[in-house]
Amino acid sequence: MTSAVAAPAADYEALAKKLKDISALGGISGLLGWDEMVQLPSGAGEARANQKAALAGVLHEKQIDPAIGDLINRLKSSDLSSLNEFQRATVREAAREYLKSTAVTEKLVRQEAELESRGYATWVKARQENDFSKFAAVLKEWVEIKKERASLVDPSKPPYDVLADDYSAGLTAERVKEIFDQVKAGLIPFLAELKAKGTAPDASWLKGEYNTDAQAQLCREIAVDLGFDLEKGRLDVSVHPFTGGAHPTDVRMTTRFKIEDLTEGITGAVHETGHALYEQGRNLEYDGLPVNSAAGMAIHESQSLLWERMVALSEPFCEYLLPKLHAAFPTEFPKNKTAKDLYEAINVIKDPSLVRVESDEVTYPMHIILRFEIEKELVEGTLQVDDIPKVWNAKMKEYLGVEPENDAQGCLQDVHWSAGLFGYFPTYTLGAMAAVQIFQAARKDLPNLDDDIAAGKFSELKSWLNEKVHKLGSLHPTADDLLEVVTGKPLDPQLFLDYLKTKYTKLYQL
Repeated sequence: MTSAVAAPAADYEALAKKLKDISALGGISGLLGWDEMVQLPSGAGEARANQKAALAGVLHEKQIDPAIGDLINRLKSSDLSSLNEFQRATVREAAREYLKSTAVTEKLVRQEAELESRGYATWVKARQENDFSKFAAVLKEWVEIKKERASLVDPSKPPYDVLADDYSAGLTAERVKEIFDQVKAGLIPFLAELKAKGTAPDASWLKGEYNTDAQAQLCREIAVDLGFDLEKGRLDVSVHPFTGGAHPTDVRMTTRFKIEDLTEGITGAVHETGHALYEQGRNLEYDGLPVNSAAGMAIHESQSLLWERMVALSEPFCEYLLPKLHAAFPTEFPKNKTAKDLYEAINVIKDPSLVRVESDEVTYPMHIILRFEIEKELVEGTLQVDDIPKVWNAKMKEYLGVEPENDAQGCLQDVHWSAGLFGYFPTYTLGAMAAVQIFQAARKDLPNLDDDIAAGKFSELKSWLNEKVHKLGSLHPTADDLLEVVTGKPLDPQLFLDYLKTKYTKLYQL
């Protein structure tokens, strides 16, 4: 090996070692966050906030280590042809993260960590009491802190663009608005047509009381059937469903169950399983390196929504699910219903559609567009926090034809703003669009896919996603770059609109 080749290789190994230490500390932070939302004693909130703030300070110190900057600069000025594409992508992603980390102060990082814990506890209390005013002060703090972060990271860009880049590289408010305007133009009249002229399938027979322990056991079985590895993960219950953990070998997902709503628990569990399969499917050859991270949250959401909507809401999946429902609920679940009946019932459009996580795939995008428009204006300073309930309710009326009766049903329903996650919401619907596009590509490669799903054979689809998406991590710079590789073109919203119109025109007999 020549000295010219040896130098980048040695620098890369030194960089990789430091990055793996940072990843390990991030895993500890992930465990603290999971524990806080699942099993932390109610009186321990302040102590946990202090613990998370202290750890965030240590992590930030590691992330801004000048030695990392020196290694990155040397590598960027070297000939990296001796490194493979994953190693070169590691250098690229490390440089991107280092730039962001060094731009912000340790004081700001600690403030964010402390406010995340305080914000969550405040949100839970305000939600329980149906009172947005009790959450408003925390949200005002988040708006100011995130504006400060954005100005430190890149003062030349609109603050929302800087924040959104944390969740999907290269994402801008302009691009999101362009896509969402197209979706609004297609969905609002289609929803009106479905309500005015469509015949909703009968879902009344699904109503009943379904033991939540039995629901939890059923969802555990489904998660395992889909490919979730219980030796490398666990399933619990929390106020707001999420997937977290410490490592691809320690993936922790949560869901929630309602005695009167059988489908929410199932679709929620499948959704989180999709996230978990992505995490468990990451490429351990590059363990602890940024190239092995997910390709942004839009792609992460594409994986959860592919399993939830393209698979679990399909007629073939209902053929797999029906006997399981009979076994889990021998007296509660009607014995005379077919898989087709089940398929129609679980795809009824919610009317009214008040709560995002309980909505259907047709009304769901409007919930996301509403949130995007509000948080964008918050960050830009054109909307005040105290005005959120009024604006929220007005947009709900305009987009979905309904107004929430209280704050818990309205602007307090989501956990995201309690953690300052501005820029996150768009990734849900961008992910839904990507899910359609990726599933269509999978269908071309897997001609027996529908038959396999009906038979409860999910391994080929899981393996296809492992190879085409999960193992690639952040090899490609943006979500659009990955989609081009997997599907042949960047995100195309029209595919999503066509999918919805085809499916629901038939379901609603238009």
